[in-house]
Amino acid sequence: MQIRDANVNDAEGIAAIYNDAVLNTTAIWNETVVDTANRAKWMADRQSMGYPVLVAVADDGAVLGYASFGDWRAFDGYRHTVEHSVYVDRNQRGAGIGKALMVALIERARAAGKHVMVAGIEAGNVASIQLHYQLGFVQSGFLKEVGTKFGKWLDLAFLQIQLDARTVPDTPQTS
Repeated sequence: MQIRDANVNDAEGIAAIYNDAVLNTTAIWNETVVDTANRAKWMADRQSMGYPVLVAVADDGAVLGYASFGDWRAFDGYRHTVEHSVYVDRNQRGAGIGKALMVALIERARAAGKHVMVAGIEAGNVASIQLHYQLGFVQSGFLKEVGTKFGKWLDLAFLQIQLDARTVPDTPQTS
């Protein structure tokens, strides 16, 4: 397995993993599947903003999982905080791919000068929450019944990891 930056050739594999999560899990609170062009545009948009899209690929190039981060909220005061996502092919879960993607993603966030990474996880997804705890995340919030999928209410757990030890943030330059 190799972890690398995604490219347009990975869009089909990313779409397949995304769509499986849409159709079969509560990891994504969306009910609409996407096509390859949609994921290629999503990837290009992320990358044009300077945010990574990483893929874990098999020796034959098959996408085993993907991960990315982007703005947590769109206001200037949140510029040091990102929210991430990580998804693994259903047949590859439990093999360490999610952890490897997360470790690489955390390093990318640190290299980009980010201070905090946030995870919003469906509260019943114990495996994902445990993985985040193993990587140093702590629970920082819990929102009851804020989502719905498959005819039931879903709770949202927020976890976060502090990426650096800065005590004072940088300030934006004014012209």
